[in-house]
Amino acid sequence: MTAPLFNRMALIGVGLIGSSIARAARAQGLVRSIVATARSVETRARVAELGIADRVVDSNLAAVEGADLVILCIPVGQCGAVAEEIAPRLAPGAILSDVGSVKAAIVRDVGPHVPAGVHFVPAHPVAGTENSGPDAGFAELFINRWCILTPPEGTDPGATDKLATFWSALGANVETMTPEHHDLVLAITSHLPHLIAYTIVGTADELEQVTRSEVLKFSAGGFRDFTRIAASDPTMWRDVFLANKDAVLEMLGTFSEDLATLTRAIRRGDGDTLFELFTRTRAIRRGIVSIGQDSDTPDFGRPHEKLPPLPRPYMADGE
Repeated sequence: MTAPLFNRMALIGVGLIGSSIARAARAQGLVRSIVATARSVETRARVAELGIADRVVDSNLAAVEGADLVILCIPVGQCGAVAEEIAPRLAPGAILSDVGSVKAAIVRDVGPHVPAGVHFVPAHPVAGTENSGPDAGFAELFINRWCILTPPEGTDPGATDKLATFWSALGANVETMTPEHHDLVLAITSHLPHLIAYTIVGTADELEQVTRSEVLKFSAGGFRDFTRIAASDPTMWRDVFLANKDAVLEMLGTFSEDLATLTRAIRRGDGDTLFELFTRTRAIRRGIVSIGQDSDTPDFGRPHEKLPPLPRPYMADGE
């Protein structure tokens, strides 16, 4: 039997991502034991009830004691303060990582608190759902998703490779890039789409001429899918936009220019411009499906009810 990759993994924060890491790491035998903590008493109690950690403790310091892998699964705005708190208890040779959607801010806020001899390897598993909390996690969350590692300059390559092996064993595809490049890429592929979703859903809610009941009743089209994104954790996404504001604003500027082009095309009746853009975007969707980053199941795999039987008066004569 292969020895575990890590002896003790400490999870600070056990929401969707943290609880999924715990479940997957245990299923794959990657760690000998899991210690977890969370800010609220209720969450800690639920984690203990679910049994997804070997020990649930009531402080960050107690969680990291003796751990050779520590993962911060908390909003990016909290990571700096927590890193400062736990620094004195981090074991020499341990790997300190995170799961934040922004990386330059993590390096800036966490890096100065990392003691000599501790390996700091930030990570971003590009996976998730609109749900949160320890009940939302599942072991298969990371399968065929990407996990991006952004080790600061001077990080021990062996530590980066070991964390890459860990994430690969959880089912993820692993890529390494600089924190700054990560933030630019994710600004367009993740952060801006969330900002647009929040805006569209907020706008619909504010329109006085459309009642709330109509918004809910007729949300079977594109609006329904925007609401799924807009249901994501508000604390996490507030911190993401504030921490990655430069890259988001840059992408937002580009988006605004493209939106102005579409506005002119619609105003002028320029169908060719609209058709050309829609053809290109359709090809991008097909490309995402072809590389296995989404399913081609119709209607995003949503189940559909069967047609109900027709009432007797509508049945043909003789039936």
